[in-house]
Amino acid sequence: MRDLPEAEREALVEALGRDWRQARLSPREAALCEYAEKLTRTPASMREADLDRLRAVGLDDVACHDAIQMIAYFNYINRVADAVHVDLEPTMTPYPEDRPEPR
Repeated sequence: MRDLPEAEREALVEALGRDWRQARLSPREAALCEYAEKLTRTPASMREADLDRLRAVGLDDVACHDAIQMIAYFNYINRVADAVHVDLEPTMTPYPEDRPEPR
């Protein structure tokens, strides 16, 4: 992550958690988020043009490959965690069946 003062870093992380499109990102960071979202949500729709967008913001093929590996691993490990119903961190939204019943 960019070298930011702690308060700004925390604000950026919070903004990313809400909606990366509304966060103050560099063109490179926004392109990576866009790529990660597409690879996560619609992997079969990935095209060479998606990589061209990353290249246009300065990523070489090695950096693109690294990004793909990190995105894919994150998706994989989250699916494993969901499958075995791991305990969530206190700040995370509970699994639907773990939420208290409305009164």
